[in-house]
Amino acid sequence: MKSLFQLLKRPLFVVAGFSFLVNLLLLAPAFFMLQVFDRVLTSQSKETLLVLLLGMVVALALMLMLDYLRSRLQGVAGNMIAEHLSPVVAKVMLAKTARRAESVPSEGLRDVASLRSLFSAHGLLALFDTPWAVVYIAVIWLAHPVLGAAAACASVLMLVLAVLNDRITRRDIEALQKEAAKATRYLESSIHNAEVVQSLGMGDALISRWQAFNARVSELQGPTARKSVAMAAFTRMVRQMVQILMQALGAYLVISGEGTPGILVATTVLLGRALSPVEQVVGSWRVLAEARLGFARLSELLNAEDRQPERMKLPAPAGRLTAQGLVFRAPQSEHPILVGVSLNLEPGESLAIIGASGAGKSTLARLLTGLWTANTGTVRLDGVDLAQWPREDFGPWLGYLPQDVELFPGSVADNIARLGAVDAEQVVLAAKRAGVHALILGLPQGYDTQIEGMGGMLSPGQRQRIALARALYGDPKLLVLDEPNSNLDGAGELALADALKQLKGQVTVVVITHRSTLVQHMDKMLVLDSGRVQHFGTVPEVMQAMQSGQGRAGAQVVPMPRAAEGRA
Repeated sequence: MKSLFQLLKRPLFVVAGFSFLVNLLLLAPAFFMLQVFDRVLTSQSKETLLVLLLGMVVALALMLMLDYLRSRLQGVAGNMIAEHLSPVVAKVMLAKTARRAESVPSEGLRDVASLRSLFSAHGLLALFDTPWAVVYIAVIWLAHPVLGAAAACASVLMLVLAVLNDRITRRDIEALQKEAAKATRYLESSIHNAEVVQSLGMGDALISRWQAFNARVSELQGPTARKSVAMAAFTRMVRQMVQILMQALGAYLVISGEGTPGILVATTVLLGRALSPVEQVVGSWRVLAEARLGFARLSELLNAEDRQPERMKLPAPAGRLTAQGLVFRAPQSEHPILVGVSLNLEPGESLAIIGASGAGKSTLARLLTGLWTANTGTVRLDGVDLAQWPREDFGPWLGYLPQDVELFPGSVADNIARLGAVDAEQVVLAAKRAGVHALILGLPQGYDTQIEGMGGMLSPGQRQRIALARALYGDPKLLVLDEPNSNLDGAGELALADALKQLKGQVTVVVITHRSTLVQHMDKMLVLDSGRVQHFGTVPEVMQAMQSGQGRAGAQVVPMPRAAEGRA
């Protein structure tokens, strides 16, 4: 946020400068009225009227140009906010979502849009114009102290209405934003499961629940809108009433011989100009309030990232992986998922992690990749704590295949190249190492096949094999595979086993599996039970310990028959 302030300082300073000139020129109509009523009408001078008229034309033309420029600069500042904050906020949200260990403010990009909308609204310019009310009141005071005092009281009244509007609508706007975000999140998450929703006929039930969320939004939106509209209408009425009273007071002073008709007209115009920005602020209060709340949330989201110092770029790791005393518990939960897990792998060694469902295997995988941070204990690669290693630097040295495979819109080559610049030679090499080169060549456009264009034509097994090639792209030193054969058929299993054989001694490999077909290719084996290490050692040692009855049955590796592996 500090860099954003530095970025916006210059355009906002220029907008403030233009606002100064525009408001200075807005004094011209009042002085024109004063001169017309007090000089032109009394002297009957057509030449004076012509000169005054020409001066007003020049002043209004200059004011038009300056007002246009400050409005355009305001829009430019809004675009700068979006261009500067959107990628940063998206990156932070991705990191927090990947960790899943804390609440993720999904409204981040909406808050950026709220700030951008603020810079396209008249309310922001009104904020720049509001301080000028003091200047206008001072000019009215010079014309007549009584009129100046009345104008000051009117401005204070309008300011009180603005503060009252904030007090009345702030909580309602906050509650409305939260409920609207909740309804949007529910629909977005449901769309991800559209296939299940349609196949099981859950559409009507899902829409009914979404409508219930929207009904809550409508319940809050009605009173909020009524209050905002009522306050805006009341403010306009008060402004008109104040101007009428000001005219009546000016007329009384003219009748009493303490003022002139020119002063009456000029002060009325100046008062209207002084009160107009306050009225605009009240009318735009919802936009201003939403932007203020969005700014507060963005500050909270980004300031934590700003406090993280930049770190020196580290050399390529060899692949020595160590974990010491890992303890991890989910947020707002006292029950730990992992307790005291330790392991060590030399460069090029491989490890199979097995255990019953819920034993903490996938959680351990995320800790070993540095996605999540342990509550206690450390994970180090070549002695470097993964929590201290910037993801942009560490990512190329890591290959990761999660349990739930997702491919991204783009070509097969784009996905294997991790959405970066496609190095055709490296892409083909990764595909061959994963044993998926022939499969990709069999797709409609080979490596150029668009993933989103395939729809559901790619089977889960094919997606998993392409994702394995993505994990092997480049020169990874640590490869973490979470159930890499869960969707593979016999040919896929053989290709995976062959890939693991080729990686032996070159890449440190961690595989989470339930099938013995992969365990036999590993150097070491770790058995988890209820988050605790039951066995850790070489595969023969652990197998012998399990067969002797020292391990629990739930942690045993179960050979899977080929019939169960027939999923494509």
